[in-house]
Amino acid sequence: MHNLNNLIQHNTKRFERLLKKQASKKLKEGCYVYELEADTTIPSEYIMMTHFFGVINLNLQSKMVKYILAKQNKDGGWPLFFDGESDVSTSVKAYYALKLSGEGENLKHMIRAKSFILKGGGIEKANVFTKISLALFGQISWDSIPFMPIEIIKFPYWFPFNIYKISYWSRTVLVPLLIIMNRKPLASNPNKISIYELFIDPKNKFKKIKLMGEKNFFSKFFLFLDSFARQFFPIVPKKFKNYCELTAINWIIKRLNGEDGLGGIFPAMVNSLIALHTINDKKYKKQIETTKKAIDRLVVIKKDFAYCQPCFSPVWDTGWMGLVHLENEQDVEDLVKWFLKKEIKTNGDWSYRKKKIKPGGWAFQFNNEFYPDVDDTALVGMFLDRYNRKKKSKNVASSIERTRKWILSMQSDNGGWGAFDVNNTCYYLNSIPFADHGALLDPPTADVSARCLSFLKQLNNQNDKVSINKAIKYLLSEQEKDGSWYGRWGTNYIYGTWSVLSALNIVDFKEKKEVFEKAKNYLRKMQREDGGWGEDGKSYYKGHENTVKISTPSQTAWALMGLLATGEIGSLEVENGLKFLTNKNLKFSEDSYTAVGFPKVFYLKYHGYAEYFPLLAISKIKNQLKKNSIFPNYGT
Repeated sequence: MHNLNNLIQHNTKRFERLLKKQASKKLKEGCYVYELEADTTIPSEYIMMTHFFGVINLNLQSKMVKYILAKQNKDGGWPLFFDGESDVSTSVKAYYALKLSGEGENLKHMIRAKSFILKGGGIEKANVFTKISLALFGQISWDSIPFMPIEIIKFPYWFPFNIYKISYWSRTVLVPLLIIMNRKPLASNPNKISIYELFIDPKNKFKKIKLMGEKNFFSKFFLFLDSFARQFFPIVPKKFKNYCELTAINWIIKRLNGEDGLGGIFPAMVNSLIALHTINDKKYKKQIETTKKAIDRLVVIKKDFAYCQPCFSPVWDTGWMGLVHLENEQDVEDLVKWFLKKEIKTNGDWSYRKKKIKPGGWAFQFNNEFYPDVDDTALVGMFLDRYNRKKKSKNVASSIERTRKWILSMQSDNGGWGAFDVNNTCYYLNSIPFADHGALLDPPTADVSARCLSFLKQLNNQNDKVSINKAIKYLLSEQEKDGSWYGRWGTNYIYGTWSVLSALNIVDFKEKKEVFEKAKNYLRKMQREDGGWGEDGKSYYKGHENTVKISTPSQTAWALMGLLATGEIGSLEVENGLKFLTNKNLKFSEDSYTAVGFPKVFYLKYHGYAEYFPLLAISKIKNQLKKNSIFPNYGT
């Protein structure tokens, strides 16, 4: 451990500078927020949105074009994450956005893009959401898109499909989409740009839907229902259709969320904007203007390029930075005040089946009161509890108790926690034609469940023993054969393994030694020659679980904290990992996308991860060296 002390002492000033640098990401209101970047899909959709309405900021569009072109792969396509393989759906949207922006199809980069798309099967192979975007521009028939009638909004909960049986993100995207698919508006498209050249056969724009994914009983059954629905729902009385449409409009307006937007996420905001504009742009003028502002807030403008973020992440960023400050014994009063101000005290969609449960928790974004985030809430709860062990604030104590009760109420029957809902496990719904992205649901996951277990065990309320034991049992059942855990919200098994080990470290169970040994062996195996750890976005695909191209600061920090949780602070692996993070040539930034929105579909790059997670890992090592115990005290 002498070497660890030397490494930390020799780099003290460097880490102090890195910690001080984070102040640039702190807002006056008392929170941190870093950029959150996805693939080119979001800026492509932003450009398409402006052409839908025919209101185009040419300067901003030019900067977004530069961003999109900079992300193009050598084969002509666009990837879902940095250094990833090109994806047909992402490439179709990028190509169309570029062409709408004035990039001629005979330019070299457009020829390469067209060639990749056609080799990949053309528009015919694009996913449902891409085809919906194209249908809005008249590029493809609505008949080639899964049928989703407006009447869905009134389907009862006992029905096989109900909007509260799907995830919050699917729900907020789908409800305005029901209006869009009912009205079938046509884009302004002032320059009348088409992309028929991307079809293998232009006749296919009129063809009916086919199964895109794995064929099974449910997928075939739902395809039959799709055909039946196309015959049945058009004969439903118009009066009832209008009633359903009004229900959907009221649902949206109730959750519009001011200048933070419906659901706090870009796709739902755009769909709500189009839906309200299509219904009555004069009647809903105020709501339309507010939604426009919500969308434009997400735009990041740099000197040479611009892009649009999928959402903001202030609660998540501030929670982790709060722990960094606590580890370094710094003042966090302003963070605590901000969290207390942002606590959600009203019921949201989660209460649809939990009507007797009192509200609590925090959203992921600045404001999103209908959708508190379970993972963020557990993180904030742990931060507030650590703060309050010294401060003894009654207001904070009350907030922690509300948080504890809400987290307990959100536990699913299998002992785990989903991100926003309870028992969101109607897996058959992933087989409906509309769900070809495979991310319709929000089932319990190991990473979220681990944070909840950490929070509950940190409080150690004797009344929570049953819930804690259920959580332990769930997490043990989720361990992979190689000793790792799947990372639903971070890439990937390194993230999941760190999350779970941090929680299991502070609980006792019979198989602990064996479980930890398997997990340690996994982390040892994944360490690279440079001392760091990395994991590629392709690791979410079967047969590519251990794919890695480069070591990253964030994933190295997670692996180190995972090893710390197993008592390995004195190991060579920890020493080499710390050497990686203290290498003078290391920049605390990363090109890699080390997080996900939806595995295999939508990847994320949190710009703060490469800074605050290494800071947290190094701070934990420094503090643990001062203690007699080889194990951390807390489950983060």
